[in-house]
Amino acid sequence: MRKANLFFSAIAIVVMLATTAFAGDVKKTLPGDLTLEQAQAILKVAQAKAVDIKVPMNIAVVDAGGNLKAFYRMDDAFIGSVDISIKKAVTARYFNMPTRALGAASQVGKSLYGIEVSNDGLILFAGGVPLVDKNNVIIGAIGVSGGSVDEDESVAMAGAACLLK
Repeated sequence: MRKANLFFSAIAIVVMLATTAFAGDVKKTLPGDLTLEQAQAILKVAQAKAVDIKVPMNIAVVDAGGNLKAFYRMDDAFIGSVDISIKKAVTARYFNMPTRALGAASQVGKSLYGIEVSNDGLILFAGGVPLVDKNNVIIGAIGVSGGSVDEDESVAMAGAACLLK
């Protein structure tokens, strides 16, 4: 019994040391993933566009994996639009296309009809746009909600465009 305890204790120590050494050497972001600095720049540009058109917005930025990276809720933006903005960003990233285009492809009789009930609910109207870097790689997406769908999309497009400058 004592030998078994000693054996398992030794294995536990080896595993802990190996895990600690391994974790220090591992890069924790995906290749082509959105950085926090990029996400903040996108939010800044999108917010400036929303101020310019005088519409308070909720602005969500997700990374390459569709995970929330940064979020900005302007004063007086609709509370109900918080979830919508995040889902617009996630939808754009999951399908690598603007939510407006996905919405058009999901109408009755179209090939993607009914897709909005998948993936814990998708948003199929304008305001979600993939984020493409200078190397033409999709590194995330932006979702905007708070105004009309055209206003939401214009703010999202402004934010997305800052990656290409």
